[in-house]
Amino acid sequence: MSAPFASGRGLFITLEGGEGVGKSTQMRLLAARLEARGLEVVATREPGGSPKAEAIREAILSGRTKFLGPMAEALLFSAARIDHLDSLIRPALARGAWVICDRFSDSTTAYQGATGEPEPAVLRALERVVVGGDRPDLTLILDLPPEVGLARADVRRRQRGEVTDRFEGEAPAFHRDLRARFLAIAAAEPDRCVVIDADAPVETVGDRIWKAVDERLLSPAKDGTSASTDEDAAAESDE
Repeated sequence: MSAPFASGRGLFITLEGGEGVGKSTQMRLLAARLEARGLEVVATREPGGSPKAEAIREAILSGRTKFLGPMAEALLFSAARIDHLDSLIRPALARGAWVICDRFSDSTTAYQGATGEPEPAVLRALERVVVGGDRPDLTLILDLPPEVGLARADVRRRQRGEVTDRFEGEAPAFHRDLRARFLAIAAAEPDRCVVIDADAPVETVGDRIWKAVDERLLSPAKDGTSASTDEDAAAESDE
């Protein structure tokens, strides 16, 4: 399969938002649609996505690291992200695959920022050092009233027999601020971010996401040409 752009680099899509907005479900749906276009897709998540990062994820979400404070947690997220980028994301992009990630650096900005610590300038500096030039090509911010998202997360948790994680258990005010912070990120970077109304049936949200991906990345592609798959190339050769 030919890479979508002349550079040969794949594209990097992230899904962001508060608790219970449906990121994991929508990532699977989007991956399937892209694969149907003949594209190689790597679906992953943060914190996590690599063995070392998954170990850090378990420590953070269990609440065992909360006593260390927001700055320490931000550093742990950064450590996980470094390993995730080096071992999975960058190699996939380099070979022309499309990477979809359930959460990335915007979650660190929003979640750690919602606590008031560390200061925004510190979080921005961490992102520059850790992420460098590998920022997402498109970030889809799934937006939902916090009370709706938390109710969904509670149902999911009960169905799976899971306990409330480190962030789901925060006070309602935290989740309201979290939503505002994600929307502020989208407003500050409209060329990268698209807000998706997630207060709708799964299929409707999926169609909204696909519309954004199609308009921003598929037609036309960033270099001014349409992203092509092997099927497209074959069709052109038969004409």
